[in-house]
Amino acid sequence: MAKIVGYIAASLDLFIADRDDKLDWLFRYNDMDFGEHHYDRFIETVDTVVMGRATYGWLVENGAPWAYGDKRVFVVTSSPIEAPLGPLTTTGNVDALIRQLREDPGGPVWMLGGARLQMTFMERGALDEIEIYLMPELLGGGTPLFPPTGFRASPTLISAKAMDRGCVRLHYRFG
Repeated sequence: MAKIVGYIAASLDLFIADRDDKLDWLFRYNDMDFGEHHYDRFIETVDTVVMGRATYGWLVENGAPWAYGDKRVFVVTSSPIEAPLGPLTTTGNVDALIRQLREDPGGPVWMLGGARLQMTFMERGALDEIEIYLMPELLGGGTPLFPPTGFRASPTLISAKAMDRGCVRLHYRFG
């Protein structure tokens, strides 16, 4: 059974994008020393990437390169994607996708971006762990890390670590 994980950065006031849906505030930390927790090391462990249509749309709109190489990629959407950036599979059925991911013997599945999709997985008991990187920025508004849906949980803290430039890494387990 594949482990489904989140790996996401948020501002100190818990937004993942600013009011204009920009990440400039986060890109200022691209040269930060994440050590063993660096994105490049994390992505090497991942076999499958799952993202929502909004995250995929952000990649398209911002000219982001397709960074997922030979990884299996799912985009959760009910509409087709014309001329995709890279090899991907679309699905509108989250429950069927979760069943498929749980049946796979492969390595971790990464919930890329998308607070709404991560919340959908949490509500179904399908997010096993999450790494949240709190960045020392106050955005004053934007896309919340977790949208208010009424979902409640008490995840277990695996670790908390102060990192370079005032960032804090929080690692939680669900269930």
